[in-house]
Amino acid sequence: MPKAITTIPARQFARDLAGAKRAADIGPVLITDRGHPAYALLRIDDYYELAAERRAGRSLLALMDALPAASNFDFEPPQLRDNPIAPDLD
Repeated sequence: MPKAITTIPARQFARDLAGAKRAADIGPVLITDRGHPAYALLRIDDYYELAAERRAGRSLLALMDALPAASNFDFEPPQLRDNPIAPDLD
């Protein structure tokens, strides 16, 4: 199950570090500066896990397959109804 992402403005982070740490126990915390993500706060175990995945060179396909929703997704591309005709270039 994906972890919840919490967004905290930089001023609130400065006033309530303990609250930000509690939120990081649940999932990543994005710290914003003027409404834009500027920093991320992670538990050290989560950081090591991300770093190991990066070193392992996991492909985008492998990461997508690891998503919980990927197992519930069926993709059936539509069949072409007409046979394409090659253009006459002579």
